[in-house]
Amino acid sequence: MKEGLHPNYGPATITCACGNVIETNSTKPEMKVDVCSKCHPYWTGSLKQNTTGGRADRFRKKYGI
Repeated sequence: MKEGLHPNYGPATITCACGNVIETNSTKPEMKVDVCSKCHPYWTGSLKQNTTGGRADRFRKKYGI
């Protein structure tokens, strides 16, 4: 590999807004994120899905048929 061409790759700390800290490796030593696997609604099971009706139901509601 050529000297001085590649960025430094070393230990990094990722901090979530919920307070979760993840240790990993990266070219940036510190990163801050809004959501992680500990607080994301999909991974925590608190995601609410609107599964009632479909296209036909929306059409009926919109046009009152």
